[in-house]
Amino acid sequence: MSLIEKIPHLSDEEVMNLLANARRLETDGDEKQKAQASELIGPLEDAAAERRAARMAATQAKRAARRPKKHAA
Repeated sequence: MSLIEKIPHLSDEEVMNLLANARRLETDGDEKQKAQASELIGPLEDAAAERRAARMAATQAKRAARRPKKHAA
């Protein structure tokens, strides 16, 4: 199983750490590391964005559930 295939099974923290490492290696790594990092950055950024959106939606739903309901007059 490739690293890209493992992304959905990683925790949010693991995705963010891997993304940070890939960004660092893309600029500071050797040629092989730069190539591998470039392949990973897109899928990792997509996964991070999806997870961020899911967390925000869950937070908004939680807040909406706590708000008092407005009654029609």
